[in-house]
Parts: sequence; structure tokens; C-alpha cells
Amino acid sequence: MIEVKASTLSNGEFNRGVFATCDIEKGELIHEAPVIPYPNDQHKYIEQTILTDYVFEYGINHTAVVLGYGMLFNHSYEPNATYDINFTNHTFVYYAFTDIKAGEEILINYNGDVDDNDPLWFNKV
Repeated sequence: MIEVKASTLSNGEFNRGVFATCDIEKGELIHEAPVIPYPNDQHKYIEQTILTDYVFEYGINHTAVVLGYGMLFNHSYEPNATYDINFTNHTFVYYAFTDIKAGEEILINYNGDVDDNDPLWFNKV
């Protein structure tokens, strides 16, 4: 259903993104990514590594390293996918927000809400 390929949207070191290998219908489960949560006071150590680009807020007092394909979805203010956090299972669950055609890059809004157009935390001055 999904694969990792080179993305023109990514300007990171690896320039990767997640792409649909088949048509995906709106509301369809795309991926469930396990997470490794850690207390926010330990984030200063993560900030010294490349992992700082691949973590998400995880509740009030924690941050999480998202595993699987979860850390490779690129950002868009017009996403075709969204995600929910399942704290019971310690996973991020990704769903199609719109119909996605085979070959399209799957994009999420890094702010967590598909309609949130606030500047991203790493772009704030």
C-alpha cells in the first residue's frame, strides 16, 4: 500500500517521503506506527542528534520517536492524510484524509490538525 521513495518536497539529508502504491480511499487506514515515548526533560539529549527532526509531541509531558513509516511522512498545509495518537497501544495511526491515487506522496500536517496553518515549530523565529 505504501513505499518510501525520493521526494521533491523534502529538503532534509535523505530527501525521502511516503508514497501510495495503490489507490487509497478517504478514511482508509494507511499505517500504524509504534512509538518510543520519553519524558520531555530528556529532549535536550535528542536535540543533539538527527532524531530531533523525527519526533512528535506525545501528550503533555512526553515526546515520542515515531517508528516505521511514521517518521517519513512529509508536511503539507493541504494534507491528504491525518493521524491520531493511540496512547493505549503507543502508536500513531495514519488515515487517508482524502482519496489518494497510486503514486501520490502521502502528506500530513505536522501541526497535528489538518486545518492548522500556524507556522511549524522549526520555522518560528
